[in-house]
Amino acid sequence: MSGAGHRVSKAYRVRTEIEVILGELAEGDPVPSERDLAARFEVARETVRQALRDLLVEGRIRRQGRGTVVSRPKMVQPLSLRSYTEAALSHGRLPGRLLVSWDDVPADADTATGLGLAPGTPVMQLERVLLADGEKIGLESTFLRLDRFAGLRTDYDPTTSLYAAIHAAGVTFGKATERLETVLASPREAALLECTTALPMLLLHRHTTDSAGAPLERVRSLYRGDRIAFEAVLRE
Repeated sequence: MSGAGHRVSKAYRVRTEIEVILGELAEGDPVPSERDLAARFEVARETVRQALRDLLVEGRIRRQGRGTVVSRPKMVQPLSLRSYTEAALSHGRLPGRLLVSWDDVPADADTATGLGLAPGTPVMQLERVLLADGEKIGLESTFLRLDRFAGLRTDYDPTTSLYAAIHAAGVTFGKATERLETVLASPREAALLECTTALPMLLLHRHTTDSAGAPLERVRSLYRGDRIAFEAVLRE
């Protein structure tokens, strides 16, 4: 037990020292190499590697080419009825989206329940990669009723805000129920987000209704845990 405790305390000390170094660097500055850090702190490279892995997962640093650089702070998105575009702009980030697919698919049980349909009913599925300043930070799948939103196929640009398009169509959002959990990405999801399957992800499920209580959408959003965080304002 004493040996394990010694290893943990050494790794923690190295991480603390690296955080001091990061505090003296600016966003995009290169982080010293594992070899240099190991020599500076007189520890094994594996100890440094573990500290850097932890900082990578937390979003303090990021890979760039063969090296590592200081990352900008995570984007914080409120758990509220605001669009991704609004949240990104409020943090001075440029929002963007890449269309992955836009198909009609049979509704599974959860989607059917969320949209007030029978299982197997065709629904519209819009899958997009979410960008912040050109960086891939999330993968969003939105499911909509065809009998209500089929017109989007001719009028809507999927690289822009869906919520803005829905508002423009005269629909008023009412309320949303959200569930947030931590998961690991599938190989396909990791490839789309250009990360590894070992990186922790934040999975958000949302069911939204309009002001009259009618179902609007079911959304499954997967976010990189190193690039985004969520917050909620609680009131009694």
